[in-house]
Amino acid sequence: MTSPSLQFLLAIETATAWQSVALLQGERVLAIAEQDAGGSHARSLMGAIDRVLRETSLGLKELQGLALSIGPGSFTGLRVGLATMLGFHAVLGTPVVPVPTLEAMVWNLRSVHGLLVPVLKSRHNEVYWAVYEWLPGPVLHTRIAEQVGPPSSVSQALQGTGSGTLFGNGWQAYEQEIRQAIESIGGHVRESPEQQRPSAVNVALAARLRIERGQLPEGNIVPLYVQRTEAEVKFDEQRGVSALERRRERVAKKMAQGRRRVNREGTDPRARK
Repeated sequence: MTSPSLQFLLAIETATAWQSVALLQGERVLAIAEQDAGGSHARSLMGAIDRVLRETSLGLKELQGLALSIGPGSFTGLRVGLATMLGFHAVLGTPVVPVPTLEAMVWNLRSVHGLLVPVLKSRHNEVYWAVYEWLPGPVLHTRIAEQVGPPSSVSQALQGTGSGTLFGNGWQAYEQEIRQAIESIGGHVRESPEQQRPSAVNVALAARLRIERGQLPEGNIVPLYVQRTEAEVKFDEQRGVSALERRRERVAKKMAQGRRRVNREGTDPRARK
């Protein structure tokens, strides 16, 4: 049986407009095809996979694993990537390993110490972000799981921690706003010299570790959208308040209604039970 470290693994990254396809044997990159798909992954993904396979003279039947970036990111890109890999799985039975997009981005910074904060653009001038840290082993520790919100919300990543390394197209797009929010709480930004784009190579490396540990998905694989509903976003835009503040308002309103009801009845209804 082929050792997990020598497995041929095909990985794809379609969470952003930057499309990446890579084929690895262990940690060795055999072939890679990257391009700006312009949101048209449905037209370009299969061609990129075909080029990678032809370059390595391998067929789909010779692969021991399929890996993909599962989100958060572009809704359409994630669906196209997942449908493609599940199609291969249905025909060949090759295991599919999903990897969170933000987690995969951190694999390019394995030598960087301290907090790592990947930031990706979302819709409606919002960003996705999370906080990770490499521990001895190396072991990737998730400090804060995937979040979505306005650029200023990234300041929560460094609340009470001092400094962290920020990177990704969301950081590039909203650097000034994010930096101001972080500096307002006394935080400090360290910028990464490494690549800013998600990469199928990093998706493959993260998936390979999961395979070695036997961490294959159970049940259906679904995209990790981490997205507020359109109604929530529009409501916040119209009122200019955050989702958290809106929830606080709802709680306060319910409490006030309860107090008024108690006052009308002259006693707490719970006392009658």
